[in-house]
Amino acid sequence: MEKETVLIKVTEILRQVFKNPSLVITDQTTAHDVDGWDSLSHMILITDVEKAFGIKFRLKELNKMRNVGDMVDLIIQKST
Repeated sequence: MEKETVLIKVTEILRQVFKNPSLVITDQTTAHDVDGWDSLSHMILITDVEKAFGIKFRLKELNKMRNVGDMVDLIIQKST
């Protein structure tokens, strides 16, 4: 799976979760950059990403994620 393809799909999920169709996401985007990204919405986001890509994150992996780029890289790793 290509990084750009995964980022596009993750962006779509983020736009749905945060109900913001104009949300712009980059590899460096963090929770602090998105209005309404709190602990509850984070868990909804993780669940939606897991469903969309058919993967499961481990708690240890979640704790290491610092930005969207880390999430995208992990999705690619788990999808191969």
